[in-house]
Amino acid sequence: MADDKNTVSDLSELKDITGDAPEADAAEIAENRAVQPSAPLREQELDAQGRAYATGRRKDAVARVWIKPGTGKVTVNGKDQEVYFARPTLRLIINQPFAITERDGQYDVIATVRGGGLSGQAGAVKHGVSQALAKYEPALRGIVKSAGFLTRDSRVVERKKYGKAKARRSFQFSKR
Repeated sequence: MADDKNTVSDLSELKDITGDAPEADAAEIAENRAVQPSAPLREQELDAQGRAYATGRRKDAVARVWIKPGTGKVTVNGKDQEVYFARPTLRLIINQPFAITERDGQYDVIATVRGGGLSGQAGAVKHGVSQALAKYEPALRGIVKSAGFLTRDSRVVERKKYGKAKARRSFQFSKR
């Protein structure tokens, strides 16, 4: 190691060897980059029926979601979304990926959900719809990802501890 001493002149020789491009060459390189089409990094993933499939998870709920071009009809466990998710806020959660990508009413959604409560199931369907939308139109992946819809929300209920009323709540203290 002591024999290898680099000086500034050694670095200038390396510069000559690598052939740093002058400004004219840099312009050519920029043109070549501009000519190449910006292809999506991923390919469209469809099944035999032309649908995109994804699995969504939230809390204890797991949703299997298929999307296909259509009129915007959402079916959850064989029921219409207005029947299954009666609260408007839950329906709003499901439609968020379509709203952010400006694809309202362009895709039909078929989902089967198991486990958890209604809020967790709505979150699971939203996660699945986001994943399936990114598989059907790979160009939308950046928009959906930047909104945070492709990330699984890992928050779950904390377990109850012994000697406590709930996970952290203590029993009421009695002085007498």
